Amino acid sequence: MVENVVEINRKKEFTLQEARQLLPIVYRMTEEASREVKAHLNRIEAFSDKTHPSVAIIENSINTIIDRWQVKVEKLGAEPKGLWMADFDSGEGYFCWKYPENEINHHHGYQDGFSGRILIP
Repeated sequence: MVENVVEINRKKEFTLQEARQLLPIVYRMTEEASREVKAHLNRIEAFSDKTHPSVAIIENSINTIIDRWQVKVEKLGAEPKGLWMADFDSGEGYFCWKYPENEINHHHGYQDGFSGRILIP
C-alpha cells in the first residue's frame, strides 16, 4: 500500500516508482466510476425514447460521476486526460496510464498526447 499519499491538491512531479505506487488507488477509483457510468448508460439504453426527461437526469448523473473522478485524480497530483486516463508529470513529460491497464508502462512528452505514447523500457 502507498505509505505517503500525495498531499491533497499538490502539483507534483513523480518518479516512475511513485506513480506506480499511486496507481492502485487511481485504478480502484477509476474502476468504481467506470462501473457507475456503465450502469447509468445501461439505464439510458432501456429507454426507447431518448428524449424522455429521465434520460437527461441520468446523463447529468454520468457527468457528475466523471467530474468527481477528475477531481479525485487531481487531488492525488495526477492529471486526468480524457475519459479514464491519467498522466503523472515526470518533469520531462508524463507517465501515461489508461484504464484498465494494470501498470504504468508508457510515457510521452508534454506536447504529445495519448497517440504519442512510448513504451517505457
